[in-house]
Amino acid sequence: MKKIIMHIDVNNAFLSWSACDMLKHGYKIDIRNINSIIGGDEKQRSGIVLAKSENAKKFGIKTAETIYSAKKKCNNLQVFLPDFRVYSHYSNAMYKILCDYSDKIERFSIDECFLDYTYSQKLFGTADECAKKISNRIYTELGFTVNVGIGDNKLLAKMASDLEKPNKICTIYKNEIKDKMWILPIEELFMTGRKSVPKLHNLNIFTIGDLANFDLKILKKTFGKMGMQMYEYANGIDDSDVDNSRQEYKGIGNSITTNVDILNKSIAYNILLSISELVGKRLRAENKYTNVINVQLKSADFVTQSHQRKLLNSTNITKEIYNVAKELFDEFWNGQPIRSFGIRLDELQDDKDGQISFLADERLKEKSNKLDKVIDNTRNKYGNNIIKRAVFLDNVIPNMLNKEK
Repeated sequence: MKKIIMHIDVNNAFLSWSACDMLKHGYKIDIRNINSIIGGDEKQRSGIVLAKSENAKKFGIKTAETIYSAKKKCNNLQVFLPDFRVYSHYSNAMYKILCDYSDKIERFSIDECFLDYTYSQKLFGTADECAKKISNRIYTELGFTVNVGIGDNKLLAKMASDLEKPNKICTIYKNEIKDKMWILPIEELFMTGRKSVPKLHNLNIFTIGDLANFDLKILKKTFGKMGMQMYEYANGIDDSDVDNSRQEYKGIGNSITTNVDILNKSIAYNILLSISELVGKRLRAENKYTNVINVQLKSADFVTQSHQRKLLNSTNITKEIYNVAKELFDEFWNGQPIRSFGIRLDELQDDKDGQISFLADERLKEKSNKLDKVIDNTRNKYGNNIIKRAVFLDNVIPNMLNKEK
């Protein structure tokens, strides 16, 4: 049976999700319809634009420029802080809807999913028909729009979802590659890094079609293994499956893929704290303790590095998870731009065993554990935003978007 893959991509995710959350909690204005941006603390001249409304875009405001510069272009620009927990909530809600249409869904990033539709056609109609259902449900039930790309594999579906925005459904099937994909600039080919583009231009490769028809031997000599991958992608070749595998109880992990390179250590710390809260909450919900904490970083060039530590005392306390994650980060981050952060908890167990700490430490841990459980119960009952750490009230998270979502 011919494989059919969908790629679902949220339009302007951070701004849209912030708008939906604000409207849900009584805010009278949809910030998507005014001169608005999502950004860091506007009191700091170094704060950066993370996402912008269409109105703000008309003033020439660009993603990743400073808020100070953006406000000079638009004197009535309104700035709103990002909230990862809100974004996680809407990402999970979208995923839940997608699960109604396939049992094979891969979360590619916080605002993107792949869906294998191959064996669902008899239930929900053609891929185009189902894509419309999915798009309409997400907008009706959650309040934001998505792009849906459809293709014979993950690569083509991903490329299709970027063809036209916003709120569009596009296809790139194998018989459409020449007309729809080969005409695009080489910069738009998936996984083509910024450092590769000048080298490709030096070979007179300016479009995806140029690359698809170039001498493979020269590409391999110039780019090594990446040359083969770029050549295959340019020709629409991708045999990877939609990966929905999960490891039950063997480990708990969460990751955040940022859309701009992170270079600021304090920003990285806050992202690690946000992930620590997520994995800590999941760990306590399973009544588990972890003995190993692993931190993963993915660079702007998609190079992944990780570091882990075996604990003397197993834990399920958010603060302890965060402190270890921060120490691991300091040990192996080499200052390179970061695109993705992840924390994984391994060697899980039901009981808290391990070396006994000093009595004072145990009392402090018990207090922290009780506090975490109170926060978990409150958030489960009233929503994640009912309690926020002080650091997130005026949090500055610049450098998060390098492309419009």
